[in-house]
Amino acid sequence: MAEVTTIARPYAEAVYRIAQQGGALDQWSQMLAFAAQVVDDPQMQAVIGNPRLTAEQQQALFLSVCENSLDEQGVNLMHVLLENGRLTVLPAIREQFEQLRAQHGGVMETEIVSAFPLSESEKADLVSRLESKYGRKVEATVSLDPELIGGIKIIAGDVVIDASVRGQLHNMAFTLKS
Repeated sequence: MAEVTTIARPYAEAVYRIAQQGGALDQWSQMLAFAAQVVDDPQMQAVIGNPRLTAEQQQALFLSVCENSLDEQGVNLMHVLLENGRLTVLPAIREQFEQLRAQHGGVMETEIVSAFPLSESEKADLVSRLESKYGRKVEATVSLDPELIGGIKIIAGDVVIDASVRGQLHNMAFTLKS
């Protein structure tokens, strides 16, 4: 997974710069989403992984599916990815592009995992605290995980704040073993 992320990062950063300079962030977001869906399609996976097809045949087939959803720069990106055998990392490129977009747009995607359902006021309070801590607008999704026993776990990008009973028990067990 780390290798795919490492490969995708420079492409995502380049696409983000092009999109930002051209004022086309929404357009690029749509193009990448569509192309990533095409790459993830099982039939296209069979084409991409077929050693009997030449790179030109794969490229022609892929671009024929995507041609109405890509502009000239989007087609150029697909050519580069196809020529370098990197088409399969397109979903990771899209994901990193969206992260860059959110990061530079001042929005932080956050997941709040709770052992019990949160009320709207509790969620609003958590979001408010996260916004003041990180100095950005926070968009939070809430999910339930009864295995946490109690408390919450917050996942904000690379940062994980584990304030769950399960997490505390895990830390205590680790400390006792040391």
